[in-house]
Amino acid sequence: MTIMPEFPPLFMDQLHDLFRWRRDVRHFRRDRVPEPVLDELLRVACLAPSVGLSEPWRFVRVDDPRRRDAVRQDFTRCNAEALADRTGADAQRYARLKLAGLDDAPHHIAVLSHPEPAQGRGLGRGTMPQTTTWSTVMAIHTFWLAATAVGVGVGWVSIIDPERIRAILDVEPTLELVAYLCVGYPAEVASTPELERRGWERRAPERREWIRR
Repeated sequence: MTIMPEFPPLFMDQLHDLFRWRRDVRHFRRDRVPEPVLDELLRVACLAPSVGLSEPWRFVRVDDPRRRDAVRQDFTRCNAEALADRTGADAQRYARLKLAGLDDAPHHIAVLSHPEPAQGRGLGRGTMPQTTTWSTVMAIHTFWLAATAVGVGVGWVSIIDPERIRAILDVEPTLELVAYLCVGYPAEVASTPELERRGWERRAPERREWIRR
């Protein structure tokens, strides 16, 4: 019989520290993460739960300088459009934010999701088909926590056009772009979100309360 391991209080304290110190990193050192470390992080990410055991995620390493440059250009265009939608002090605050580490991060990883994978045979998706996307997000979060545990930073770039990015990467057209990740060693570390440190937003204590019905 398989016996589940026990997790002592020290481990739980360290796990809570991991949650607190996981950050969306935008400032990276340029030295590369060793390939065995990246490979192990991918293996850990694939331990994530998925609807019907479908494992719909697809991780794509973006190493081609031309593709990376095209992604940067798309971010610049989308970010300028987002800034143009804001006015006054809000626009000034937005303009001061660094919202991507695309220039310095040594590794770029696109994470895509198969909306209707054959694996899993549709289990659990009849009434909530979007659970394949959510499963892929779980894999991203698992990757993120595992990376933080070994001192590797991850930044999620969302100010991009998914259709253009898919075309840049020349991936299967049925795949959905869920995330474009910058990965590398962080240039600075903090236990609070950068957006909070820079006065953009604060955590809401009421989000930590249960809603009862």
